[in-house]
Amino acid sequence: MNIFDKIKAGKNILIAEAGVNHNGNLRLGEKLIKAAKEANADCIKFQTYKADNLTTKKAKRFWKWSGEKKKSGTQFDSYSILDKFGYKEYYSLNKLCKKYKIEFQSTPFDVQSVDMLEKLNVKTYKIASCDITNYLLIEKIAKTNKPIFLSTGASNINEIRNAIKIIEKYHNKIVIMHCILKYPTPINEINLNSIPFLKKKFRKYFIGFSDHTLGTLAPLVAVSLGARAVEKHYTINKKLKKSADHWLSVDNKELKQIADNIKNINFSLGKKNKKSFKWETLARNNARRSLVAARYIKKNERFTKENLTAKRPGTGRVKANKYFLYLNKKAKKNYYKDDFI
Repeated sequence: MNIFDKIKAGKNILIAEAGVNHNGNLRLGEKLIKAAKEANADCIKFQTYKADNLTTKKAKRFWKWSGEKKKSGTQFDSYSILDKFGYKEYYSLNKLCKKYKIEFQSTPFDVQSVDMLEKLNVKTYKIASCDITNYLLIEKIAKTNKPIFLSTGASNINEIRNAIKIIEKYHNKIVIMHCILKYPTPINEINLNSIPFLKKKFRKYFIGFSDHTLGTLAPLVAVSLGARAVEKHYTINKKLKKSADHWLSVDNKELKQIADNIKNINFSLGKKNKKSFKWETLARNNARRSLVAARYIKKNERFTKENLTAKRPGTGRVKANKYFLYLNKKAKKNYYKDDFI
């Protein structure tokens, strides 16, 4: 069962976004898979591209990070450092994922990468926020007829609709991922109310959340708001260099915390109603109140605010909510202080 089918079956899923945090080292990629499995992630996602197919050599780099010695330069400079993995490496990683029973996923950033991933028979695809208007790539992926997780960072509703229209020519297996395209995203800029908004706008589709905040809070709020998939950048060591994402990623301990809490959120949300549940019966009976005599009351004496009160437990014949009905009625017998009425 792939992660899209798990969502259809009612499960919330966690995608450990390894990206290029393998640093071009196959052994490190293997460690990421093992640790993601140990953290109970449903899927580990990489990023597949060749710098020459992704960017011109003159496109300026628009981000800053501590992983490179050089603070300026081009996007090509940065992406070419980590584009060395090819079919052989991804075949090995995919094979290891099968062994550990965790889904292998990768975001292709060019059509050539889609062809390579198809040779690996990947089960699902992710389309990055930056490619939501890259109709050439969207159509290429949609033609595979495999479920698509569509990230929506820095996009508007019309751009999302237009991307979905292209996919719908081939299938409707879509998860729309709320995302803010800023690394890292401050917690006050994450705008998680976009999740119920997107649920209302795109009722046919599942909504997820691709998270770029620091820490573990945002994914849990997102699931509470209805996100069915959470993607979180992940590393085994935040101090590693080379990849720009290590320092803003969660480690395996934090990833497991997110996975466990998502599971607990599933349990805690329950059903959309409000009633007294059977597991509340003991407290309901003993913490609620019954009408009792506030002092000695003679037979035929009228109940008043001075001689009638409400005390625990709530197992008496007359419950506290009958207080106003009993005022001014005559006592049918003698009552001592604290006797149930």
